[in-house]
Amino acid sequence: MRVITGSARGRKLLTLEGDDVRPTTDMVKEALFSILQFELEGRKILDLFGGSGQLAIEALSRGADSAVIVDLSKKSADVIRQNLETTGFTKKATVVMADAVSFLERRSEKYDIALLDPPYSTGLLEKALEKVPAVMNEGAVIVCEAPYKDELPQQAGPFVLQKKYKYGKTGLFLYRRPVEEA
Repeated sequence: MRVITGSARGRKLLTLEGDDVRPTTDMVKEALFSILQFELEGRKILDLFGGSGQLAIEALSRGADSAVIVDLSKKSADVIRQNLETTGFTKKATVVMADAVSFLERRSEKYDIALLDPPYSTGLLEKALEKVPAVMNEGAVIVCEAPYKDELPQQAGPFVLQKKYKYGKTGLFLYRRPVEEA
């Protein structure tokens, strides 16, 4: 697994082995960042269920200003820190070892882009999706990765499911606030 493009392009990232870990494939990661390509510069990223931190690291490599990466696993947090060191982003990112929903319930900081990629079929995505709108800035975007066959809610707070993308069996679900009509 490598950083696809940007300032850390080509840097190899570590990942945990085993059935509990499902890194985002390069095809899905490329698609995700094609969708967000004009929205990353100077933005604050929230990467819930960080795993290896690859999504936040890719965003930082492409010009995001900062990232908070949340994962409950100590092993994942250690891998994320090593990957941040490898890519030179330790000063731009904060690693939080916590349950994503608990983190969202006690957070007041606001973010521009939220990336949600929890373990599939655990109910964690739906729980986090309920809470994440409270920590998002005006004009923010929420992107969820889940099996394409999953039915995610049409709305999360003021955010509406704008588009669903399919990459094999994987889906990317894009939520945005509707633009207020004048």
